[in-house]
Amino acid sequence: MLCEVIVAVVANKMKIRTYDELSRLKTFDERFDYLNLNGIVGKETFGFDRYLNQMFYKLPEWHAARNEVILRDNGCDLGIDGCEIHGIIIIHHMNPITENDVKKRSPILLDPNYLISTAHLTHGAIHYGSKESLVREPIERSKNDTCPWRH
Repeated sequence: MLCEVIVAVVANKMKIRTYDELSRLKTFDERFDYLNLNGIVGKETFGFDRYLNQMFYKLPEWHAARNEVILRDNGCDLGIDGCEIHGIIIIHHMNPITENDVKKRSPILLDPNYLISTAHLTHGAIHYGSKESLVREPIERSKNDTCPWRH
């Protein structure tokens, strides 16, 4: 099975991303850069077979893997302590999955070494955006800063 993953990744000219490698990166920015797809989405999508994807996410095995990853990452965005996720935690497949992965039960689907906890905004930025679209620091406000004629 792992050989199939390697062949698929090589065919897509992508490097296999793993939690083992990711965990060596200490900052949020380094981890984001490691995972960022730069707006490029895999060529194969689920299209009309999206039901396969949705069925997969209802499997007890998925829920067990998901819970294991959340515990490992302490509920933190990209597993960075101090970046707690306040809301829905999305488990991101570090290597884009395809319809074929679901049909053949590829190891990248459930192995925690290929999964990471993300916030919704981070997950969207990994797939479609950039680091600049992420808000991580509160904006410092000042008197009349929303009132241009009072500056």
